[in-house]
Amino acid sequence: MKPRTWLPAGLLCAMVVLCLVGPVFLPAFGEQDLANQFLPPLSRTGSGLHWLGTDALGRDLLSRMAQGGRLSLAVALVASLVAVVVGTLYGAVSGWFGGRLDAFLMRVVEILQSLPYMFLVIVLMALLGRNLIALFAALGLVQWLSIARVVRAQVLSLRSRDFVTASRSLGQEPWRIVLVHVLPSCLGVISVQATLAIPQIILQEAFLSFLGLNASEVSWGLLVAEGAQSMDLAPWLVAAPGVLLALTLGSLQFLGEAWRIRMDPRSGRDQ
Repeated sequence: MKPRTWLPAGLLCAMVVLCLVGPVFLPAFGEQDLANQFLPPLSRTGSGLHWLGTDALGRDLLSRMAQGGRLSLAVALVASLVAVVVGTLYGAVSGWFGGRLDAFLMRVVEILQSLPYMFLVIVLMALLGRNLIALFAALGLVQWLSIARVVRAQVLSLRSRDFVTASRSLGQEPWRIVLVHVLPSCLGVISVQATLAIPQIILQEAFLSFLGLNASEVSWGLLVAEGAQSMDLAPWLVAAPGVLLALTLGSLQFLGEAWRIRMDPRSGRDQ
């Protein structure tokens, strides 16, 4: 494993451990201590050591970052799953049937792709409400477009292969041919698209939280927004979650590119 792969993998694993295990050992993320506001990093109070200091309400910043990471990772995983399911089914139907149906479905994709992603997410959240289910659905339903186009292209190239022709000659149903024979051959490109979509989903969730459209009481975007209001007095409140968010996105992007090159070595040689 090359350093450019294991380094981001190690950083990502450390962040996952922090998000999953950190809240167990750190002070409660919602516990307020108004007597200890804006404490700098490595300050100690009666509730314990505050590694990254406290915020405007005396809450432990590291604990809130770990709790917010849980939401960001959950959103990324669930929304990417929604995008994969919707995009794969949509692209498979479009590529398999072709003709006018394919042309119509692809025009719909092109129209949706011409609209700003965040505009679609904001509209969907306004219609569905500000809750986690709406957030999962909104982010997932704007990420499926690129997956649908890739799956369609793969299905178009596979439906004329010999194994598909043999399945048809045996009298197998079209849906069975697609699910059992065609889609498994697309798993490589689907996994690459899903891996590259995860950092985009985390960034979009952080941006929504920064705008105040958060579906939880704590997230990385919300922490950055709160820290920006007090950055003159306590710059660590915006620097710490910002750095953690940047490291997470960078690690996921590097791993996504490494997986893409592994699945398609020619793309790595072309760069």
